[in-house]
Amino acid sequence: MPLRLTPTFRDALATADGPLVGMWVCSGSPLVAEICAGAGLDLLLIDMEHSPNGLESVLAQLQAVAAYPVTPVVRVPSADPVTIKQVLDLGAQNLVVPMVSSADAARAVVEAVRYPPRGRRGVGSALARSARWNRVDGYLEDADAHVSLVVQVETAEGVAAAEAIAAVDGVDGVFVGPADLAASMGLLGRQTHPDVVAAVHRAFDGVRAAGTPVGVNAFDPALARSYVDAGASFVLVGADVTLLARGSEELARRLVPPDELS
Repeated sequence: MPLRLTPTFRDALATADGPLVGMWVCSGSPLVAEICAGAGLDLLLIDMEHSPNGLESVLAQLQAVAAYPVTPVVRVPSADPVTIKQVLDLGAQNLVVPMVSSADAARAVVEAVRYPPRGRRGVGSALARSARWNRVDGYLEDADAHVSLVVQVETAEGVAAAEAIAAVDGVDGVFVGPADLAASMGLLGRQTHPDVVAAVHRAFDGVRAAGTPVGVNAFDPALARSYVDAGASFVLVGADVTLLARGSEELARRLVPPDELS
């Protein structure tokens, strides 16, 4: 019997009653990914850009979360078409590509996720989990329907080009990254600075003007709520590693005598 693939992140956005809420999985652990997958969130963003994840660990995490009602999204480390091809062949249906600051860069990424003649993704479906080793009928012909693409705007240049980026055919969403955006504005580490927040809102305005869903990274609860109020379709509100770091610190503060912490 032919196999069916799960709906994409694009589909989840289109059918959502409200903003989707998710978290990062940065530990590289399939066990941690599975724990997070059962938490009731809408999406998990498995990171390859700033985390100890390679192809094998991403594959294991995709397999670990597949049984849960959560949408897995993989952020590749760069717009490199070879890496994009490999991650798609692992069976990742939803990608985030970082540091996209122009419409031309967005078009190049779209080409990397599409098969010829509309793109330049290499063909290896018979060998790959993406098509379940050719058990998904018509995968090559319908591949665009099985893959969603979100590009990450995280520079001042990207904010200025946000509407043009969002209007590129094949871009299913734009994800605003305040951390690198702050750095590009000379405000390193100051994601909540009013100028950075204002730039995020400008990016929102541009993306929404193109009719494209927009999301944002916002670990501060009040800021996350304000971005939702401003029209964010999805928001990332935490990460496995930061939850563990802050939770273990709180445990130490509560249970370890102060003189033993000095």
